[in-house]
Amino acid sequence: MTHEEHHAAKTLGIGKAIAVLTSGGDAQGMNAAVRAVVRVGIFTGARVFFVHEGYQGLVDGGDNIREATWESVSMMLQLGGTVIGSARCKDFREREGRLRAAHNLVKRGITNLCVIGGDGSLTGADTFRSEWSDLLNDLQKAGKITAEEAKKSSFLNIVGLVGSIDNDFCGTDMTIGTDSALHRIIEIVDAITTTAQSHQRTFVLEVMGRHCGYLALVTSLSCGADWVFIPECPPDDDWEEHLCRRLSETRTRGSRLNIIIVAEGAIDKNGKPITSEDIKNLVVTRLGYDTRVTVLGHVQRGGTPSAFDRILGSRMGVEAVMALLEGTPDTPACVVSLSGNQAVRLPLMECVQVTKDVTKAMDDKRFDEAMKLRGRSFMNNWEVYKLLAHVRPPVSKSGSFTVAVMNVGAPAAGMNAAVRSTVRIGLIQGNRVLVVHDGFEGLAKGQIEEAGWSYVGGWTGQGGSKLGTKRTLPKKSFEQISANITKFNIQGLVIIGGFEAYTGGLELMEGRKQFDELCIPFVVIPATVSNNVPGSDFSVGADTALNTICTTCDRIKQSAAGTKRRVFIIETMGGYCGYLATMAGLAAGADAAYIFEEPFTIRDLQANVEHLVQKMKTTVKRGLVLRNEKCNDNYTTDFIFNLYSEEGKGIFDSRKNVLGHMQQGGSPTPFDRNFATKMGAKAMNWMSGKIKESYRNGRIFANTPDSGCVLGMRKRALVFQPVTELKEQTDFEHRIPKEQWWLKLRPILKILAKYEIDLDTSEHAHLEHISRKRSGEATV
Repeated sequence: MTHEEHHAAKTLGIGKAIAVLTSGGDAQGMNAAVRAVVRVGIFTGARVFFVHEGYQGLVDGGDNIREATWESVSMMLQLGGTVIGSARCKDFREREGRLRAAHNLVKRGITNLCVIGGDGSLTGADTFRSEWSDLLNDLQKAGKITAEEAKKSSFLNIVGLVGSIDNDFCGTDMTIGTDSALHRIIEIVDAITTTAQSHQRTFVLEVMGRHCGYLALVTSLSCGADWVFIPECPPDDDWEEHLCRRLSETRTRGSRLNIIIVAEGAIDKNGKPITSEDIKNLVVTRLGYDTRVTVLGHVQRGGTPSAFDRILGSRMGVEAVMALLEGTPDTPACVVSLSGNQAVRLPLMECVQVTKDVTKAMDDKRFDEAMKLRGRSFMNNWEVYKLLAHVRPPVSKSGSFTVAVMNVGAPAAGMNAAVRSTVRIGLIQGNRVLVVHDGFEGLAKGQIEEAGWSYVGGWTGQGGSKLGTKRTLPKKSFEQISANITKFNIQGLVIIGGFEAYTGGLELMEGRKQFDELCIPFVVIPATVSNNVPGSDFSVGADTALNTICTTCDRIKQSAAGTKRRVFIIETMGGYCGYLATMAGLAAGADAAYIFEEPFTIRDLQANVEHLVQKMKTTVKRGLVLRNEKCNDNYTTDFIFNLYSEEGKGIFDSRKNVLGHMQQGGSPTPFDRNFATKMGAKAMNWMSGKIKESYRNGRIFANTPDSGCVLGMRKRALVFQPVTELKEQTDFEHRIPKEQWWLKLRPILKILAKYEIDLDTSEHAHLEHISRKRSGEATV
């Protein structure tokens, strides 16, 4: 991108006006999107207006449409719901209402509309756009607007952001609010699990999702539910017998509870609703279990948005402003959304059409088609869920292999979920699965035992590492390790861990030259809060750490808002990797985030202090600065604290906070549970194939580069990459990948904190088509 284009972003909006509204059901993270639209709009020189109470406010006009300022969106980021209000609106469905709405916009010179809502709200926006010129003609004929005004507002640009907790919008991987709704559900499932275990109860939990089973499905994956009912895939006709059999089998395996998840729109093959009460009565009459129903209802819409939703809302808000200001009369109304971790623009009506097609397919009882239309990610969730829940582990061990699973490095939330799915998928395949305690050290010392099905029962929701984990590398104990590989007949190794897991993998590859025993396939599943493993955009545990930092920053900001004129300096973990500091900065609304990857000088520190001095003159009298633990040897947290304290004398107080090891603990978030579960399943499937490939003359001999891989998420797909190929992409001294995707989100952080910088819109989302997106890639 050239310097001229850089400069263009700052002037892109001059003379333009944008209105932003939230409509339909509220969703956590809408406020983050509104805040980003306002601030980026102002940054480009545009005027931005809030429309209060959704479309109703657009129709009623008057005080409902108010100009927004930079400060008016302060402290909004961490609030759930929508601050500018949302209302169901009958008037806008009628042409008369849309006529009044058009009049209100033209009078204020607003020709750009950003709508945050569900598919209904977005369809309404598209109708409005297609009628625009007719509406203007009518207004001009009636003498309500002048020819001059009509000419100035000749076309209306519309961009949609999908805010819906159901994740029911086709074309987007995640809608704003979905992740937070999952957080609410999982908090409750975890709480219910403890009481159900005390009393040996069965719990039926009903979650939202009238036409979409996403929440129910991911919840079931994340908590290892015994059964899930979703509208897209009704159970077989004899489901009552099957369900009761499954529940009693779970009990005989030693479990003290059963959990059944029901989407509110669950139906049977004939389209007849299956209610939570029906299920309860069935279990009570047939099995006599003590059964309780919990309907979650509006709790799922409430509470503070998760880190993921804040970042999603902020990124989508930025992209929406760009799409609006670059729009021409010929560009179709688009939705901005996320695919993998990339921002994409999709034609609004194509997405709405596919979303409607799903509902129609379900109405016509074409359930397979409904599943396909939901996309790869949904299907993937369903397949893994079915594998982990619906299969009786095979009794025979004929033709089976022996695979060992271990944790390496520092603990990360979600490691146990990965171990659980690896062990269970291994058992389902008929393999013998061993677990190794305390990493490579345990492998050398022979701290190895066989794991059965119930060994990993209930592990999904537990933080830390149940197997024990150590940073020790394998090289110095190759002899003992080789001896144990032979002794326990280990034919494949699944290594779940951080940077040491990867470097350990490289050492195993080297060791193959001397020790034949090391010639067995291995796969590394990245699990570390630092998210610094080469070959993967995300690692298990980073999302949980991010949420922990976020919650803490929220509390600190609240304290600072009370005392006024206070700046907090917070040190985050991550080694040399600035992922946590940057993403937490985006999610918590920080003024600056110091990281190793973006070197800073005393002049930058001076600019930041000056920026805070200016900020104290506004109504927002508080500051939040994040510093990655190893961002600079000399500019330590203490140094920065002392500098700020000195320079801020008489203007603001400074305080410092080192977050420390709380970032490695806690119960894993829904994202980490789900991600870890799918990575474990995928790794084990690969492993069986690789072992079969390497079987020669009665033994395993794997000596090719592709028999030692890292399984990572890259952009939109889960891929296996040989560890030796990742060597070139690694900065070993600082234990980070040479290229990191999240660095391109740094400009957004600065703009939202009101820095005059060049917005590099090089992370440019071009308009894609939904049909092409369908088949092309596998998302997690």
